[in-house]
Amino acid sequence: MSLLQIVVLSVVQGLTEFLPVSSSGHLILVPALTGWPDQGLAIDVASHVGTLAAVLVYFWRDVWRMAVGIAGLGRGGADGGAKLAGLLLIGTLPALVVGYFFDKYLSAGLRTMEVVAWTMIGFAAVLYVADRLGPSFRRLEDATAAHAIVIGLAQVLAFVPGTSRSGITMVAGRLLGFERVEAARFSFLLSIPAIAAAGLWKGYGLLQSADAATIEAALWTAVLSALAGFAAIAFLMRWFRHYGFMPFVVYRLGLGAALLYLVYGLGY
Repeated sequence: MSLLQIVVLSVVQGLTEFLPVSSSGHLILVPALTGWPDQGLAIDVASHVGTLAAVLVYFWRDVWRMAVGIAGLGRGGADGGAKLAGLLLIGTLPALVVGYFFDKYLSAGLRTMEVVAWTMIGFAAVLYVADRLGPSFRRLEDATAAHAIVIGLAQVLAFVPGTSRSGITMVAGRLLGFERVEAARFSFLLSIPAIAAAGLWKGYGLLQSADAATIEAALWTAVLSALAGFAAIAFLMRWFRHYGFMPFVVYRLGLGAALLYLVYGLGY
């Protein structure tokens, strides 16, 4: 794998994991549009490790608060940190159950440019409507188990390439009344168990066969994905304090339309 391919895939994964434009969709498009071979399991795992590191570093205060809260459970107390950790666990359960069966039976058939094109457009409309109609009166501290279940069920839709895990979970949060920043914060924190589970699941296969060149490429991928992911999170958290989802809606519509032209107009 060339250095250019590593850099492009790492930056694409790092940025699109958190921007509401779908990382899985873009990672399908990169080899399809460039003619590059599939990046392989090692790069997939490394990019997930990188984006996981980005969340852990950016939200280190929340992560520390959850760790302290979980440790305090043994002493009979449950504070806000323990509650938040519990909500993330609840929100992750639907994806863990559905993810196994999806990966086993359905994922290969949906990894096409045509699917990505239609989901880009369809969920652009969902993103727009949710942001325009969703009220803003809740903060993360107001979240309940019911909210976590709804957002977790929405996360399941992200197994369809082009949907966007961050986008669909933020949509659910907005429709439940969470402010944009708070919906984004819960979405990014919810990615911790989701990305960790995906990395562990795929990483098992990586341990079977990994040579020195593969490990070196994976390390570069992890570092670059972490840097790009951190930049994406920092940008969105600042952006959502003042603005909405419209730029991402426009991007999704434009990309979806271009892909439909390639699929149907040019017979790609």
